[in-house]
Amino acid sequence: MKRQPILLAFVVLVLLFLALPIFIIVPMSFSEARFLSFPPPGYSLRWYTAFFTNPAWLDAAKTSLTVAVLATVIATPIGIAAAYAISNSTLRVVRWIRAMLLLPLMIPVIIVAIGVFFVYAQMGLIATMTGLVLANVMLGLPYMVISVTAGLASFDINQEMAARSLGMNRFRSVMAVTLPQIRPSIVSGAVFVFISALDETIVSLFISGGQNQTLTKRMFTSLRDEIDPTIAAISTLLTAASFVLVMVVALSRRKKNE
Repeated sequence: MKRQPILLAFVVLVLLFLALPIFIIVPMSFSEARFLSFPPPGYSLRWYTAFFTNPAWLDAAKTSLTVAVLATVIATPIGIAAAYAISNSTLRVVRWIRAMLLLPLMIPVIIVAIGVFFVYAQMGLIATMTGLVLANVMLGLPYMVISVTAGLASFDINQEMAARSLGMNRFRSVMAVTLPQIRPSIVSGAVFVFISALDETIVSLFISGGQNQTLTKRMFTSLRDEIDPTIAAISTLLTAASFVLVMVVALSRRKKNE
């Protein structure tokens, strides 16, 4: 019993350590100072105004959002189909396919980025929207497969078998019975794919450029040239967007449990 307060204090310290960058960046984004400083000497919205009135920042944000949406739209059905096949097959080759799909999570991102760069250089996809979308589909697929596979593990396959015994074909039974039952897992996977694409930096540094420069790449190059508090404002906006999406996932799971 005496260990509980110590354990609770340890958990609180770990949580504070994880949230510490947010506690620093958010106040800095409202600073009125010309340079990044903490604590801020005063507060204003000048850096948010600088972001929303700068066409270069807005173009980069538009590129990132477009890539994130398209990567999510493409990766979601592919990930669902792959997870369904993996969960309903006993073939040994399926294990290899699963390992291949999860490789982007196992290999260091810098290695993936270098490989993608050389492949894209041969295919003429450097600095193109198609190349960015395909790269983020590849990076996001593991999140979709893991999430949907977890959902299928808790799904009673007998419900789908009952639907098929009543006359539905396999496609209709999956669409009408299986997918609605695992909807929270699908939503979770899609959200993680979206956040992954929105936040991706290293691969973008290698393959994005010109008119298809992502927001994270522009933030990185901006920090290299000048320390601008606009970076803090953009980081706060991205953090807020991620928080809202995570809340959507939590509410989706809570609705299912009710």
